Amino acid sequence: MIPLVKGQYLVRLALDAADLARAQSLRHRSFLVRRGIVGAEGRDADAFDALCQHVLVEDIASGKLVCCYRLMSFSAGQSLAESYAAQVYGLAALESFAGAKLELGRFCLDPDWNDPDILRLAWGAMAQIVDAQRVSLLFGCSSFEGTDWRLHAKALAMLRGHLAPAPWRPLEKAKETVHFDSCLKDFAFDLREALQSLPPLLRTYLAMAGWVSDHAVIDRQLDTLHVFTAVEIAKIPAARARALRAVAG
Repeated sequence: MIPLVKGQYLVRLALDAADLARAQSLRHRSFLVRRGIVGAEGRDADAFDALCQHVLVEDIASGKLVCCYRLMSFSAGQSLAESYAAQVYGLAALESFAGAKLELGRFCLDPDWNDPDILRLAWGAMAQIVDAQRVSLLFGCSSFEGTDWRLHAKALAMLRGHLAPAPWRPLEKAKETVHFDSCLKDFAFDLREALQSLPPLLRTYLAMAGWVSDHAVIDRQLDTLHVFTAVEIAKIPAARARALRAVAG
């Protein structure tokens, strides 16, 4: 169980307000500063932070925070109305999905660190949490930089082949959306280029047999396009599941 040590990194849960402030500062640098956007007090913070567990990945030698994300837990049958994703997607149908659910949010890496071991360890720790809580569905919003969907047309068109099963498909709720069928139905794309243009988090979801909403949400405040993304734990390919658990073991 967390804390988890692998190589030069430590994964642990945030323990206090100081830890949360460090996560909010990293999120601010990762999501906003590197794109020339400056948020209030140098932090990316919202009301959902108080409702979540925060997972931190630190470089042991320096103590530097190199990755973080937050998790909100929902028991079987519990309403998802309080989730972050439910603010912009209609998720009532998903509430009948059997088993506990876990919302992943604000996943970010330090822009100055490019070690792939960080991402592997972050997901390995998440696999540990999923197993401990007997989670059946992991969900959240994956983000594309910028609000112009045309810049991400290849990736979004490819996502039409990974849509949520009809019974679980999120409904439109936000004021500004980009519906894949209406905008991208006949759009031609190269699969390799499309995969390379996906955000790393979304690419990982799809590698685990994840699925997405049939539309993206435009977020002017964060200057992003959000795509609802989920993975049914029972449907993760066996080899991928073993690899994740090996990291956490």
